[in-house]
Amino acid sequence: MVMSWIFSGIIFVSIVCAWIGGNGGALAAAVVEGAQSGITLAISIAGSLCLWSGIGKLMEHAGITAGLSHLIRPLLNFLFPSTRTDSNLAGYLSGNICANFLGLGNAATPMGIEAVRAMVSHAAPGTASDEMCRLIVLNTASIQLIPATVAAVRASLGCSSPFDILPAVWLTSICSAGLGVAAAWFFGKVWPHD
Repeated sequence: MVMSWIFSGIIFVSIVCAWIGGNGGALAAAVVEGAQSGITLAISIAGSLCLWSGIGKLMEHAGITAGLSHLIRPLLNFLFPSTRTDSNLAGYLSGNICANFLGLGNAATPMGIEAVRAMVSHAAPGTASDEMCRLIVLNTASIQLIPATVAAVRASLGCSSPFDILPAVWLTSICSAGLGVAAAWFFGKVWPHD
């Protein structure tokens, strides 16, 4: 609700500024051009998103995702202690992290939502537990091995080598996820909500 008010305010201020500056025609042209560009971009990356989502499903059926889940289980047990006793939560978290690892944020979101629903049973009523906060931070600043969506956008805009950003993506995603989880852990200890 708040975001709708913010975006409405931005649009209103833009219209007022364009009207005061005498740039109403330029604003109208920019709105139409931006809408066309948005549709073109969405259609151009749809194929790539379908491809990588399909690869994610193939990896799941081939057992690769389960293997990745097994590899990250010690990390999950450390970050989310509830996974030691709740196998459903562990499955949802593993799927969420693996999907983010492959750059498939759209596939990770439903699993993240299910993980939070499973975490509700381990939290005090009406509060976000430390594990929920860590999941939100980890999901937002996810470590990505293959930034599929970003590469699709770069390819749709004419980049000849859309994956040449891999070292930068790896470094920044590891740093942001590590610092974010460390901050969530720190603030959970400094300001306990119990």
